[in-house]
Amino acid sequence: MTIFDAQHRQHAYRFRLEWGPVGAEAVGPVDIAVVVDVLSFTTTLTVAVERGTEVFPFAWRDDRAEAYAREHDAVLAVQRQDAVPGRPSLSPASLRESEGLRRLVLPSPNGSTISSLLAESGATVVGASLRNRTAVAEWLAPRCAEGAIVAFIASGERWPDGTLRPAVEDLWGAGAVLAALDPSDLSPEAAMARDAFHAADLPDALHACAGGRELAAKGYADDVVVASEVDGSSVVPLLRGRSFSSATGGLTDPC
Repeated sequence: MTIFDAQHRQHAYRFRLEWGPVGAEAVGPVDIAVVVDVLSFTTTLTVAVERGTEVFPFAWRDDRAEAYAREHDAVLAVQRQDAVPGRPSLSPASLRESEGLRRLVLPSPNGSTISSLLAESGATVVGASLRNRTAVAEWLAPRCAEGAIVAFIASGERWPDGTLRPAVEDLWGAGAVLAALDPSDLSPEAAMARDAFHAADLPDALHACAGGRELAAKGYADDVVVASEVDGSSVVPLLRGRSFSSATGGLTDPC
C-alpha cells in the first residue's frame, strides 16, 4: 500500500475531494465516500437504481466479468458499441429502454474500481451525478450534522496509455452535490469543485466539454442529454456489500 502524507489526505478538513483510484486511496479513511463519474458510470447507476435494478460494480470487462455475472445471476452490461435491443450497456440512454432488469453487472475501470476500493476501506459509498445531486445532498445532511467525514472522488477518465485524465464533468458533479449541501470546513479542493459548478453554464457546458463532445462524436449524444438532467432523479444509490441499491428502500441503511 502506498503511504500518503496527511497533507495529501486532506486530514485538516471534513469535506475532501480527490481524483481517480489513487486519489480514493489517498484521501481516506473517511466515513462516507461520494463517487462521481458523470459520463457515465454514476449517471447510468442512477437510471438503473431508479428502475429497481440492483447494480454490481466490476472493474474488468473480460471473462472475469462474465463469470461474476453468472455467479450473481445478473446480466452483464456490454460496451456501448455492442448494445442491441434488450441488452443493457454503460449507456444511460439505452438502459432506459431495458425492461425487467433485476440484476446488472456494470464494468467500469474508474467508477466501479473506485467504489470497490472505498468500500474495502470501510467507507459507506454512494453514487452521485448531476441527476441526483440534491437527493445525495439531502441524504448526506443528517450524517454530516453528526460529524461524518466525507470524501468526494471525481473518477475522471483514462488516456490511451492508461493514466488518469481529469474530467471537468466530474468536478462539476462533485461540486453540484457540495453546492446543494453547502457545508463548512471544505478543503480547498472541495471548495474549488463547488465553485466550478456555480460557474458552469449547464447543461450547455456538459455538451461542449471534451467528454461530452467525445460521446456525441461516437453517436451517443443522448447519453450526454441524460447526464445533463440536473436534479432529474431522487434516487441515492448506496453500495451494500457488493451491489448498489436505493438508500431508501429494502435493506437497513448501514449509516
